[in-house]
Amino acid sequence: MQDKTLPCETLQQMAIFGGIGDDALRFLLARSQTSEYPAGSHIAREGDMGTGLFVLLSGRVAVQRRWDEHQVLLRELGPGDCFGEMALLDLGRRSASVVALEDCRALEMETGLLHDFFEHDARQFALMQMNIARELSRRLRTTFNVLFGAATEGERRLIEHILRRGLDAVSRK
Repeated sequence: MQDKTLPCETLQQMAIFGGIGDDALRFLLARSQTSEYPAGSHIAREGDMGTGLFVLLSGRVAVQRRWDEHQVLLRELGPGDCFGEMALLDLGRRSASVVALEDCRALEMETGLLHDFFEHDARQFALMQMNIARELSRRLRTTFNVLFGAATEGERRLIEHILRRGLDAVSRK
């Protein structure tokens, strides 16, 4: 369902839309879908091809990743947060699953819409891409703070070992 009733001012308070003009937002809204997800439902599944990104309008979601036979909670997101942007930017598969913790409403912008947005207004598109990059940078910085804030020497050695092993694998490619 399309949602053209969202006020531009509301969207502009969300990190992904910061600084985006009213005309550009109306262009995006007219071509986006708003969907509702009941608590417990999957909005995105790890390993699926990414078809676009989501902006959470209401509710809370859990971002989870499989590790062996376990689901690991990476973070929880709330209204105004976006997800699905990594698969959109690198054209890869979804790196995590997103599950509704409570009833949610989300705005979905498909890949094709973002291509159209670029054609419509390249400057506003670039600003939105910068907003996405800033959000990814904030999340990476938070992850670094968690990793390097390890409390014990044993945890630090384990993290160093994992990072070294990952770097060795990348350098062999």
